Amino acid sequence: MKRGVTTAVAALVLAAGLAGCAGSSAPAGSAGTSSDDAATTLTVFAAASLKSSFTELAETFEAQHPGTRVSLSFAGSSDLATQITQGAPADVFASADTKNMDKVTVAGLAEGEPRVFATNTLAIAVPAGNPARVTGFQDLARDGLRLVTCAKQVPCGAAAATAADKAGVTLRPVSEENAVTDVLGKVTSGEADAGLVYVTDVKSAGGRVDSIPFPEAGAAVNSYPIAALSGAKNQEAAKAFINLVLGSDGQQVLAKAGFGAGGQ
Repeated sequence: MKRGVTTAVAALVLAAGLAGCAGSSAPAGSAGTSSDDAATTLTVFAAASLKSSFTELAETFEAQHPGTRVSLSFAGSSDLATQITQGAPADVFASADTKNMDKVTVAGLAEGEPRVFATNTLAIAVPAGNPARVTGFQDLARDGLRLVTCAKQVPCGAAAATAADKAGVTLRPVSEENAVTDVLGKVTSGEADAGLVYVTDVKSAGGRVDSIPFPEAGAAVNSYPIAALSGAKNQEAAKAFINLVLGSDGQQVLAKAGFGAGGQ
């Protein structure tokens, strides 16, 4: 009799243990929705030269709008415009020139009129110490100088071509990049003796590069427009982000990075 009771008790304990295990090991993906899953995602496509500023502004926006996460995608404006016109999902586009923004607006993909929020000017970036002894724009055509520029379809490349025309100089870059950050990378790594980048890129590089200003840069100032996109999943969030960029907080962040004020 005692043996039978003992066996029954053991069976009950085993069953309870199995039930407890089953309750604590739900299948993957069956848990409740996490806060990340519930968050609204705002996707912003922005010119590569905006990386530092927009990263800071995205953090500010998320702090001001709990439950909204900003997903940033940086590249050359030409590449971003192509992606948008080919159907890439994005809510906001910030271009480094009006030409690539025009591609988006002509395609009917901009919601409202784009607004200029910043300007930027070219500078010659050279490795720290300026080992090639570059003194001005004319030196960029010097035989044997390893010059890197943006490709002409990229805003910084188009600006470089305009400056070269103004200076009457024929540039022969050893490499043409699709983003200004790639040009800067070749200068900081020592792969180039000089590169045409924006003044903001020189500033962001700190002491890794020296800057050679040149008067011809004044003929090729880039205006940066921003717009919400017609396919935005959350138009209100898109407009709120644009307002942050255009507002005093956004303009302070951009000015700190070296951008000029936009006409808005």
